[in-house]
Amino acid sequence: MKTSFRNKKKLLSFLFAALLIMAVLGGCADGTGESSGDNSSKEPGGSVVVGIQQDIDSLDPHKATAAGTKEILFNIFEGLVKPDENGNLMNAVASDYTISQDGLVYTFTLRDNVKFHNGNAVTAEDVKYSLERVSGLLDGTPLISTLKTIQSVEILDEKTVQVTVGSANTELIYSFVAAIIPAGSGEDESANPVGTGPFSFVSYTPLEGIVLAKNPDYWQTGLPYLDQVHFKIVNSADTALMELQGGAIHIYAYLTDSQAQALKGSHQVLASASNVVQALFLNNAVAPLDDVRVRQAILYAIDKEEINDFVGGGSGTLISSAMLPTLKDNYVDLNDTYGTKANVEKAKELLKDAGYENGFNLEIAIPSNYEFHMQTGEVVVEQLKAVGINATIKAMEWSSWLDEVYNGRQYTATISGITCDMTPGYLLNRFQTTSKKNFINFANVQYDELYVKAQETLDLAQKAEYYKQLQKILCDEAGSAFLQVPANMTAIDKNLTGYKFYPVYVQDMSTVYFNGK
Repeated sequence: MKTSFRNKKKLLSFLFAALLIMAVLGGCADGTGESSGDNSSKEPGGSVVVGIQQDIDSLDPHKATAAGTKEILFNIFEGLVKPDENGNLMNAVASDYTISQDGLVYTFTLRDNVKFHNGNAVTAEDVKYSLERVSGLLDGTPLISTLKTIQSVEILDEKTVQVTVGSANTELIYSFVAAIIPAGSGEDESANPVGTGPFSFVSYTPLEGIVLAKNPDYWQTGLPYLDQVHFKIVNSADTALMELQGGAIHIYAYLTDSQAQALKGSHQVLASASNVVQALFLNNAVAPLDDVRVRQAILYAIDKEEINDFVGGGSGTLISSAMLPTLKDNYVDLNDTYGTKANVEKAKELLKDAGYENGFNLEIAIPSNYEFHMQTGEVVVEQLKAVGINATIKAMEWSSWLDEVYNGRQYTATISGITCDMTPGYLLNRFQTTSKKNFINFANVQYDELYVKAQETLDLAQKAEYYKQLQKILCDEAGSAFLQVPANMTAIDKNLTGYKFYPVYVQDMSTVYFNGK
């Protein structure tokens, strides 16, 4: 199997490496990841179709779970602050903020002339309502876990809101990207979302997509350029490729290597480091994966280099725990723990010790709309066969995967990706025993205690050390088979300019325009 996959990809990987270099060197402007084009010939207006791989799980920005939903809602909603393309926080609905010396009081000054899409000006009451809703102060149900630390939200005057939290946390400011919505509108947002972003909601058709229109009152002068953006659901890799080549789709992200090769002559194919951690996730509460020796055997059986070469043309970054290597101060390289190439003998030895000398059957659930994960599954199945594990793929529709696997935890193994925000604690947070996002059912007392310590300390060096220890526990206990951080390869119509790559999972359409060519 190894020879067949490698021979098949060797030439393509070489070609893509050259393409990637050209894309990175020729396709970036001022370090923003903008697509190439003539900035002097901007043509305002027009409509763009963006291909997406999954349906929307909720139009309510406080209840949306899937990263693929949040990347769309980024265009509709804004928080008091928002990320920029360089990974920094910029002021959004707030024009300024201060944090008290003890880290317990946040004071936000609201920006002048920010309007909701319904034409109403944003007020301090709207901010108070939004923060009380997400923190659980409104009804006792926190919608964003990191903000449940909020103790009170007070209006000091019509332009100033003061937020008091229960404990200091150096990463908390990043959670104030939570959307500001009109006071009292919570129950309406899922049907008629109203925000302050560069685009307003027009329509949504399940399994088809969502249409957005230009917000003429947007507070950032001159933005957006486009009149309309249609996020179109395309859950077949073949269909996506055909529609890109036929011009029915203008932008499509997260290409596989084979898709990138097919599009390199007709489209801009740009690449950037992603904030996605791909893994063969293992349900730690289901036999035989409840035995750490079995999980470790699977990790030894995996050849990450082969997966990266076959699916991503060698452009991904190999990892062994839940942290982005780009978060350098907090990342620890643990790839030597199990190795990046398969160790078949070690895997067989562990399986024998665990009582599975003759292997076992393993079903791997994969959302079929993600070709990247489906191709990864094909390689993993062959690798596991080499150690006696009879793995099969269960292709699932996205909504079913979300309900049964992610939310319901009714699975044994799955291949997918989890995304990170701009804080190193975001990925590690989900593996606490009691976390609602802990869909692998990882349970470790030492891990839980260390995570609490990491959040409590204001010493950044000590926090980083705690995070490294957490990564090591997750790796040593083989919580899951973490594979890689894939490169985000994106196809863009040659007539478009201004597309930016972000260090978080968003599709910012506010700066995209037709270049007049």
